[in-house]
Amino acid sequence: MFILTQAYDLRYSLFVMRSSNVMPPLPGHEFVTSNGIKTRIALRSTYVLAFAVIALSGCSVGPRYKQPITKLQPYHNAPAIESRTTMLPAPSLDKWWTGFNDPALTKIVERALSQNLDLAASFTLVQQARAVAQEAGAQRMPDINIEGDSTASRASLDSPTGRLAPEFPGAFQRNSNYLDLGIGATWETDIFGSLRRGAEAANAEAQAAEEERLGTRVSVAAEAADAYMQIRGAQVRLAFAKQQISTDEHLRSLVSQRKNAGVASDRELAQAEALLAQARSTVPQLNIIFEAQLNRLDVLMGAQPGTYATELKVPLDIPTLPNIANTLDASDLIRRRPDIVAAERRIAASNARIGQAIAEYYPKISLAALLGTEAISPGDLFRERAFQPAAVASLRWRLFDFGRVDAEVKQARGANAEALVQYRSSVLRATEDVEDAFNALAQSESRRDELAREISSLQRAKDLSEQSYKAGVIPLTDVLDADRQLLVAKDDLASTREDAARAAVSSFRALGGGWTP
Repeated sequence: MFILTQAYDLRYSLFVMRSSNVMPPLPGHEFVTSNGIKTRIALRSTYVLAFAVIALSGCSVGPRYKQPITKLQPYHNAPAIESRTTMLPAPSLDKWWTGFNDPALTKIVERALSQNLDLAASFTLVQQARAVAQEAGAQRMPDINIEGDSTASRASLDSPTGRLAPEFPGAFQRNSNYLDLGIGATWETDIFGSLRRGAEAANAEAQAAEEERLGTRVSVAAEAADAYMQIRGAQVRLAFAKQQISTDEHLRSLVSQRKNAGVASDRELAQAEALLAQARSTVPQLNIIFEAQLNRLDVLMGAQPGTYATELKVPLDIPTLPNIANTLDASDLIRRRPDIVAAERRIAASNARIGQAIAEYYPKISLAALLGTEAISPGDLFRERAFQPAAVASLRWRLFDFGRVDAEVKQARGANAEALVQYRSSVLRATEDVEDAFNALAQSESRRDELAREISSLQRAKDLSEQSYKAGVIPLTDVLDADRQLLVAKDDLASTREDAARAAVSSFRALGGGWTP
């Protein structure tokens, strides 16, 4: 039977059925239905078609996937990082936060990884993607179902049949029961791999979702460590700010006393008051940073702001920085960065979608079988006379669809090209992150060393000023001014140390640290 549908699909169905009122055929023999049609040839054709389908079911169309080959040049900032002299060795990238040798930092990062809501949401996305992949794989398997029903009816005596009942005594039964039980199976043979390619794409997309979850893990660990570094930096700078305020208050008091004695001018007093106001103005800004980062940490740890703030109220110094890595190989970035791996999996998925689209050019063959019984009483339901098997082999071919398959293939190829470009872009962005983080770390530590030398010089200047003051050579205001300059330099050093610590965290993040490949 050939049917040309409105969608211009070519369909062919070979249907073989044995009704429940005929004898079952013997193996190798034909059986005859009530209308006398021989079905031996049709049955054999169905078997031949089924065996041919099974033999060809391993075929698939579409391009074979080839993983993109990316060659990266060595990091041009790597020598500056490899030449660093640090007190702490390079930690494992899997748990890089333990390399800072700070128990509070380790506790915060691990708590964030176990309680962060974004990370929990990413895990649900992975579960959804895995479910989609499982469903796509199940579509390749036969669909088996069992059905049963029981129907009881009572005929009307005013119906045409009921009115003829008196003319045929015993032939008309007003009450009747009908029982039907059957088990059926349908299977799309997927000769040209449409379902297989769909399952392949779904599996690759599930793998990409898993990599994106790992990317979220990398970000959460780095965000928690970054907030911690800013909190410790704010605490150190607040301590210097309080010392600066105390020094400037003392300076203003001395200038005021000298003005009252007629030694200092109004300009000198105004300058001392301005210095004091400047020192006091830094405290609110540092408190803003301190409070914001405490709230940020609480949210990262899946808690309302203020929940864990008391744990960090006691000021501590900024952690000592470890070495980043013993060897820095740019090729490891492709393996370690989850966003790069996810982008590569998107290419694999889009490549499989091309094959899925191309498979629409070819016919689809489905097989169906039914084993059922029909009877009017439960006792007859499992007798041979009630047995009625059926088999169906169908073919569907989209011969004329006005270019829809062509458009689907072009769309799939375009998506694959887009995925490839996005992969290359993710590689470049990853290398950019590494270079920026390495440069920031190297420059921050270089500035830190210069500031340390400046503080050493200012400390000597302060000591000499105190000696001169004790000898009566200079006034006390000169000593306090030297002390103020020293505190300003120390605050600048604390800020630079914080920047270096944050750059170290960014370096571990850029390298894809925070998970086990």
